[in-house]
Amino acid sequence: MEKRIKNTAGNKLNSVTKPVFLSMSFLLLLLILGTSQLMAQCALCTKTAQQLGDGPAAGLNKGILYLMCIPLSILSVIGYKWYKKEKLTREMEDSQ
Repeated sequence: MEKRIKNTAGNKLNSVTKPVFLSMSFLLLLLILGTSQLMAQCALCTKTAQQLGDGPAAGLNKGILYLMCIPLSILSVIGYKWYKKEKLTREMEDSQ
């Protein structure tokens, strides 16, 4: 009986969160593509990059942004899964 409740609630959850997830992904993509220039350097890295010149400074900045994407992606996936599970748990508690 519990499996049936979980599956029903899970299907409802997927039908609700799927459009939200897709719209948030699309918004994130637009924000990433819409940025013209991001500076992701600390004060020490900026000073070092200024001494190297424009080309290496741009490469250093892109490298910092690239390294930042992986942890943020992992945290986003963990947060989304936590939200999904928490919402399912609340729905099951409310139905009892």
